[in-house]
Amino acid sequence: MEPLVTLKATAAPLRLANVNTDQLFPARFIKKPRAVGYAQYLFHDIRRNDASELDQNFSLNQARFSDAKVIVASANFGSGSSREGAVYALYDAGFRALFAPSFGEIFASNCLKNGILTATLDQPTIDAIQSLLLSSDDASVIVDINSETLTLPSGESISLTLDPFQKHCLINGLNEIDLSLEFHDAISAFEATYRQQYPWISS
Repeated sequence: MEPLVTLKATAAPLRLANVNTDQLFPARFIKKPRAVGYAQYLFHDIRRNDASELDQNFSLNQARFSDAKVIVASANFGSGSSREGAVYALYDAGFRALFAPSFGEIFASNCLKNGILTATLDQPTIDAIQSLLLSSDDASVIVDINSETLTLPSGESISLTLDPFQKHCLINGLNEIDLSLEFHDAISAFEATYRQQYPWISS
């Protein structure tokens, strides 16, 4: 998994509360292999109007946010089912950091497994950042995992509170398999000792 230490990228505001995993990645696309590119299905329905055309009022459809790798979202982002395809779609579209007042618990866990930062900020702070991104010609931010800071286009630095385990996984690019391999020598030693003590088990 690609490590995430420092990210300088465009941030897109998303002023929609309770965006669920079906809105992130609609259920009808689940059977498609990831090799086809899940990015094309991200926000597939909610970014279109009734005529199935891209809605320019949806921030991610706007040219200035087209290369965004950060989303500043509203409350309860990623709620709903434990659909990991929602996280795959975000990652495949290039997103590596998400900020919101709150996240769906399983969604946040799946994000960490795939190298995407989820960080909570209070609602007034989120509102202020979203307003700044919408009004400013510059929507670039800097996310620094080591210092736990988010630097805005204005130069203001906002402190983040990250879980130590979350930081360790992101900075070192570790998923669950990688974490297990960190204990490879200890596991191997235990297995060798166990086989010596109970040889009939492996025979």
